[in-house]
Amino acid sequence: EKMLMRLERDRINSKLEGLEKRLEGQKTAGNRAQGKLGDSTEISGSVDAKGAAAKKSTLKERKTAKADASKHNLPAADRENPYAKLDFEPLPVNSMSLQKTFKGHLMSVSDIAIHPKKPVVATASDDTTWKLWSIPNGDLIMAGEGHKDWVAGLSFHPQGTQFATASGDSTVKLWDFQAARCTLTFTEHTQAVWGVAFHDTGDFLASCSLDHSTRLWDIATAKCKSTLRGHVDSVNSVCWQPFTNNLCTGSSDKTVSLWDARTGLCAQTFYGHFNSCNSVVFDLKGTFVASCDADGIVKLWDVRMVTEFGSIDVGPHSANKVSLDRSGKVLAVACDDSAVKCFSLKGGTPKELGQLSGHEDSALSVAFDPYGSYVVSGGADMTFRYWA
Repeated sequence: EKMLMRLERDRINSKLEGLEKRLEGQKTAGNRAQGKLGDSTEISGSVDAKGAAAKKSTLKERKTAKADASKHNLPAADRENPYAKLDFEPLPVNSMSLQKTFKGHLMSVSDIAIHPKKPVVATASDDTTWKLWSIPNGDLIMAGEGHKDWVAGLSFHPQGTQFATASGDSTVKLWDFQAARCTLTFTEHTQAVWGVAFHDTGDFLASCSLDHSTRLWDIATAKCKSTLRGHVDSVNSVCWQPFTNNLCTGSSDKTVSLWDARTGLCAQTFYGHFNSCNSVVFDLKGTFVASCDADGIVKLWDVRMVTEFGSIDVGPHSANKVSLDRSGKVLAVACDDSAVKCFSLKGGTPKELGQLSGHEDSALSVAFDPYGSYVVSGGADMTFRYWA
């Protein structure tokens, strides 16, 4: 009983202490309210300001999130090609001659790419390296080592800040010039990768492979966005239709295909080659495709009418690479007989303009200067040559 009485007493005391503290708290709050009544407007104003700032911050974050999300999507399909209404003078290749020869690799120079804004040439080689050179002096600017097998394809970012390479080690690598190192490696291809091509926005990269597929890579997320399947043999070449979301591929299954990168579906297939298609290229206006095969046959395809409108025989040796100048009226073909053969496409009927002869082995690649001044070719003789 004594224990119960003590417990009851302690409980009553604790209740009294609680009531006393509550009364003291109410008195203090009343005093504060009276003392700071004049400041209430300022306080509410600061709260409102903080709320507005928070709203602005949230809106900014949402806009940033939307911008980031838009980077992961291909642009609108109805964009205008800025070159559609421009006409350039054809490059006078018939008056060009060999200016310089550069031996910069230990094995074949398999591909050539020219910087979109500067007089810089990139070369890819079977010696597993790529190199950047100044033109016309041929000074070595940078060299890249990292692939474990031959480097087969090159592509510059449209802004010229990055560079992509395709290799026989089944990888695609992205190199950053400012960081001077490889920043991304894509490994989803299961066999050798033959070529790469940047989209004109620079946000996406396409690659083609011996594994019969073409892959679209999202640079922002560093992931494969989609895989284009349909060819039944190696996909040897890939290029974008300028300022669209359409891809063109050339395959060892003897076909040339057009793809909608947004859906990942094949929109059109061109039949006409009787041997492996080695290279495809679009003209700057995006109206036609040139393709070449291992028999030395070059085909010209009108993508609007979906028809073949020209054929050129540069055989019997293999035609390894096709390239068009910025006018779309001069075609160069790198051939296995060591020559780069040039043709005029003016008037719709191809006419031979002449040959750029100088390589001591197969001519494997050729590229026109985007500003219409010179031509660069690469060959199995371990050299690249400057023509002007």
